[in-house]
Amino acid sequence: MAKGIKDADRSQMQHEEAGETTAAVPGLPARRLAAAVIDEVLRARLALDDTHERLALSYGLDPADSALARAIAITAFRRLGTIQDAINARLERGSPRNSGPFEPIMVAAAAQILFLDVPDHAAVDLAIRHLHEDARSSRYVALGNALLRRLAREREAILAEAVDPFLDTPEWLAESWMEHYGEDTAAAIAESHRDEPPLDISMKDDAAGWAERLDGLLLPTGSIRLRERQGITGLPGFDEGAWWVQDAAAALPVRLLAAKAGERIADLCAAPGGKTAQLAALGANVTAVDRSGPRLRRLRANLERLGLTAEIIGKDATLWEAEPFDAVLLDAPCSATGTIRRHPDVAWTKTPEDRDKLVALQARLLEAAARLTRPGGRLVYCTCSLEPQEGEEQVEAFLATHPEFARKPIEAAEIGGLSEAIDRNGDLRTLPHQLRNETPRLSGWSGFYATRLIRL
Repeated sequence: MAKGIKDADRSQMQHEEAGETTAAVPGLPARRLAAAVIDEVLRARLALDDTHERLALSYGLDPADSALARAIAITAFRRLGTIQDAINARLERGSPRNSGPFEPIMVAAAAQILFLDVPDHAAVDLAIRHLHEDARSSRYVALGNALLRRLAREREAILAEAVDPFLDTPEWLAESWMEHYGEDTAAAIAESHRDEPPLDISMKDDAAGWAERLDGLLLPTGSIRLRERQGITGLPGFDEGAWWVQDAAAALPVRLLAAKAGERIADLCAAPGGKTAQLAALGANVTAVDRSGPRLRRLRANLERLGLTAEIIGKDATLWEAEPFDAVLLDAPCSATGTIRRHPDVAWTKTPEDRDKLVALQARLLEAAARLTRPGGRLVYCTCSLEPQEGEEQVEAFLATHPEFARKPIEAAEIGGLSEAIDRNGDLRTLPHQLRNETPRLSGWSGFYATRLIRL
């Protein structure tokens, strides 16, 4: 028996016997969706945003319920280690087997109780109603009720004990970061992933003016960081296409390319198009290449809203041939561990094997990018990964077999004077805990690696 079960308030067990329907209970549809997203992401190792978008359509929820479900799921993955530890410590025999959706329902409810501004009674009541809807989980209503009420009673103690910054980081990632960055930096990275991410935008022009109009913080790199979380589409400048959402670190590789008006530039693996937009806004003749049809449709829509143009090619960049370009930007597919703060599911859905498969693809893409770079031209290779295999080691291996390429080291002045984001080789290496500002939510950025190479 679970600890505390004899003291549980069993009133929730009466819903079904009383003939009470759960179909139209306010708030329950959002909890159903949140638990389904958590379950599917963990079982199938799928991206949370894609899973949420697909399931939200099938559930037919209104925007408010859909947004609440996403917030619950995002929070659950951001603090999954803490949540799982808290649940397991209070279940003497662990989660029951063959209990259907019991575990994801408990995780979703625990995320609300421990970390979200949701009344405890609402989180518990809706979770119990949800358990009743499946014959497998309905057998454990009393267990779930006791567990969640205990989490609510002991919330302060649970949070006070969750001091280990690696608690919400899978072991393989923690070990990788400690080996490459050292224990202190690895701990700072893991700690930063517990915070809600900032929201950054890039502008066509007049960054200072737009920062004032949007009540944003103008970063030293030129991006604007919004002080308040708010609906993007209703902000000034959105409909006019004056700016687009783009993480401040993700905006740096284009700066390193130093594109000039009229230059021919290839943007490989370009979708959804933030970097393409940057290049087009500078007046370059951009060719955006990506093999994903759906992602290219999003790129086209983004460029149309922004009033920018680019040649769009739906091809696998490793097989695409064209006349060499003045400059090539390769934002290669990667494990995306540098985006965990924004996409916390990445930490729990990726494995070392996934990373190693991507390393092989990155090498092929880098070869293709090299072929597309004219003599004297620039090649910027970047990934939103914290793993050295996808960044520093990938480039070292490339340079060892391509003497016709050489690094052009990055100067601090090119990235707003932030010398901490330049490594010993002169490459860009942003880390999530850098770029400190007035509050945790206004601090940090994604983890990016980028190198600038010149074809001799």
